Amino acid sequence: MTQPTPSTVVAVTGGYVVPITSDPLDGGTVLLVDGRITAVGHDVEIPEGARVVDATGRWVLPGLVEAHGHVGVAEEGEGREGDDVNEMTGPDMAGVRALDGINVDDEGFRDALSGGITTVVVKPGSGNPIGGQTVAIKTWGGRTVDEQVISEAVSIKSALGENPKRVYGDKKQLPSTRLGTAKVIRDAFVEAQHYRAARDAAEAKGEPFARDLGLEALARVLDGELAWDQHCHRHDDIATALRLADEFGYRLVLNHGTEGHKLADVLAERDVPVIYGPMFTSRSKPELRDRAMTNLAAMAAAGVRVAITTDHPVVPINYLVHQATMAVKDGLPRTTALEALTTNPAAFMGLEARVGALEPGRDGDVVLWSGDPLDVHSRVEHVLLEGVTVYTWDAEAARGRVVERAARFTA
Repeated sequence: MTQPTPSTVVAVTGGYVVPITSDPLDGGTVLLVDGRITAVGHDVEIPEGARVVDATGRWVLPGLVEAHGHVGVAEEGEGREGDDVNEMTGPDMAGVRALDGINVDDEGFRDALSGGITTVVVKPGSGNPIGGQTVAIKTWGGRTVDEQVISEAVSIKSALGENPKRVYGDKKQLPSTRLGTAKVIRDAFVEAQHYRAARDAAEAKGEPFARDLGLEALARVLDGELAWDQHCHRHDDIATALRLADEFGYRLVLNHGTEGHKLADVLAERDVPVIYGPMFTSRSKPELRDRAMTNLAAMAAAGVRVAITTDHPVVPINYLVHQATMAVKDGLPRTTALEALTTNPAAFMGLEARVGALEPGRDGDVVLWSGDPLDVHSRVEHVLLEGVTVYTWDAEAARGRVVERAARFTA
């Protein structure tokens, strides 16, 4: 992102610093230079002229990472006009990109800042067996979404279970069953294998080759460049997800994983991560009958690497941290809960070089909390995104204030 800033050097001082990847520091300093973290510690030299943010009495954490959301493509209060989550005109939509449907003025982005979230992976929905390409973006800062992009090379969203069979069953077309959904995915990857071989052969011979956007994207999954984000809830759908991953050798990330606890030992042994949630919901459909917050703790106890999602707008994105709090109440270790909001989702989505922890080299996305973020009474008081203040809590007015684009980009 490029925006005016009062100083290229920012020092966050005096707070209880929780880097996530190392032990907490009481009275520590986080130094940011040109939007990146350059030092974290007690004895950090602060350059003359640096902008100092006093964090005394506050907890200092990295910006939280929402690994599965629809903010910007499922706009709040906009009805059909703001609904760009699913392109449900065909079961294989590998060629579409969430990036092309994001409205960066969606109110959900402001809510994200109030909840300490500075990174979100925006995904297509789960109406199709293959829903399309995801994108990782910052939750604020650009005149257009392009200026907020962290990475376009993240994943492709896919869905098993009730949703695609309902959507296409109602249309009396493939897939109307779980069998059909798996076939759609298999057919697509077999075609992608043939496409990749033909493309590589043509390139070796210096011959022209007709591109197919969907098959190009699936070939990137086969090559390991993109993860396969698999929406699934029931244990039988999780087994199908594992079976398909074995057949085609791609990097699998389970999304939701409601019944993942039933296969926790298998997921742990295979190191298949789970982005769990949303957790503040009712059992709204059959595949959620076994939904329970204790399922997350059971998976973590078995050694499964976990993250937590709101699936915004299913659960408002600013409630991400509260889901972690309730998960701790139901047995999830505190350290795991914080990792599930930061380092884990960053790693699952290939963003660990940029976000998810307070350590030198990562982006200067720093959040000051009034206290322990896992305490429901704590609130976000200050958000720095790449070293720039984008949100503050106005105690006198009892409201949060976002630095809006009009102010930020006025010459």
